[in-house]
Amino acid sequence: MNSVRKILITGGTGYVGGRLVPLLKDRIPEIHLRLMARKPDYLRLRAGEGIDIVEGDVTKPATLAKALEGIDTAYYLIHSMGSGEDFEDQDRAAARNFAQAAKAASVQRIVYLGGLGDEDESLSKHLRSRHEVGNVLRESGAQVIEFRASIIIGSGSLSFELIRSLVQKLPVMICPKWVSTAAQPIAIEDVLAYLSQALDHEQGESQIYEIGGPDQVSYGDLMREYARQRGLKRLMIPVPFLSARLSSLWLGLVTPVYATIGRKLVESLKNPTVVHDNSAMDAFALKPMSLSAAIQRALSKEDQEFATTRWQDAVSSSMALRRFGGEQFGNRLVDCRTMAVSSSPEQAFAPIQRIGGKTGWYYGNFLWRIRGFLDLLVGGPGLRRGRRHPVELHVGDTLDCWRVEKIEAPRILRLYAEMRLPGRAWLEFVVTPTDSGSSITQTAMFDPVGLFGIVYWYSIWPLHQFIFAGMLRRVAEAGASETFVPQPENI
Repeated sequence: MNSVRKILITGGTGYVGGRLVPLLKDRIPEIHLRLMARKPDYLRLRAGEGIDIVEGDVTKPATLAKALEGIDTAYYLIHSMGSGEDFEDQDRAAARNFAQAAKAASVQRIVYLGGLGDEDESLSKHLRSRHEVGNVLRESGAQVIEFRASIIIGSGSLSFELIRSLVQKLPVMICPKWVSTAAQPIAIEDVLAYLSQALDHEQGESQIYEIGGPDQVSYGDLMREYARQRGLKRLMIPVPFLSARLSSLWLGLVTPVYATIGRKLVESLKNPTVVHDNSAMDAFALKPMSLSAAIQRALSKEDQEFATTRWQDAVSSSMALRRFGGEQFGNRLVDCRTMAVSSSPEQAFAPIQRIGGKTGWYYGNFLWRIRGFLDLLVGGPGLRRGRRHPVELHVGDTLDCWRVEKIEAPRILRLYAEMRLPGRAWLEFVVTPTDSGSSITQTAMFDPVGLFGIVYWYSIWPLHQFIFAGMLRRVAEAGASETFVPQPENI
């Protein structure tokens, strides 16, 4: 290899990739670090100085040559579980595109994080796809180091958020059969350590390493351990029924897991995910922490109010937006209003920057919750993603059912809707200084798809006049008073 190795990370907006970036960044200038993203702006502020960010999409082969040019080792941390029923085909095609591009670029090593599961059993679609991706990547001719993991324990992880929500909200839990399936959880810190040490792994044949902590447990055991460390008493009642679909809808009601992802997750839990081959213990200088220690560490991060990265912040958490009616957009429809305030631009923008999450939407929060619930029923994210930080916002952050497309404090915040819609939608706030203070312009924009999209817009237009006007008024009040707290309305 060259004295300065060139490393590419894909999936940098995801839960694991987002934490791997700062870990490898500490090795600059020993390595040259490059990130590939469909939307590079989502990563620029998070990545910081000294990291090369390129635009690339594994579903578009023509975009991969530049990203892989000169790369020695590539991390493949991409999956399509949130994409829809055809996610296996998407995973397969994406991996094949990447493998072919890696072969053309003479990439020497690919590091891939997949999932545990005994191939002799009837694997769920999700686990089967994870294994197949590893096989496809090996067609590149590069050395593929594939790590197969079970449940990843860490603040903000999908599994930990599911456990936390269930135990915190439900004093009595009906536990279907999948709650007792064996697993071998591993702390996110140990996963990252394995991924990092793979850079220095000896060259040779491709290898599959099964990784896990020292404890073989079930989801039920995980919930009991979480409850113990939180000092909670919970009654868990086992039942021999509750289908994957019903379980996913139940999870969608009480946890941040959307029904679509929840169903795939529950289907995977029918398969034991335990380590049978302990060769990773010999190949890497690492002793994974216990389940108790992993949960304790996750709780210490959780108590900081926000996690370093969250699974909800991954671009894939939008579940590859599917729009009713197709992709043929019509003329843009706009709903705009402006309010003059005596506050400075900084004061006026402060409540805008805090919108969503625990702060809420300032007006008509009950209606927002109904809209979020309806979105969950049709497979959208609803309002369960919240926000990463109570005040800070960066391009690419999730904000309930929206994603931050642009933010320039104290001037502009533009949100892109990731809820299920017959079209594309944005909500934008622009603050402009005036002689007497500021003006706040609020604009809702919608690109409808066909007649259905137009009917949808005009059917909710009366509600817009009520909710958005109230929201703007409350935002203005919040900017004028530091002690203002949004209050629920009687609607």
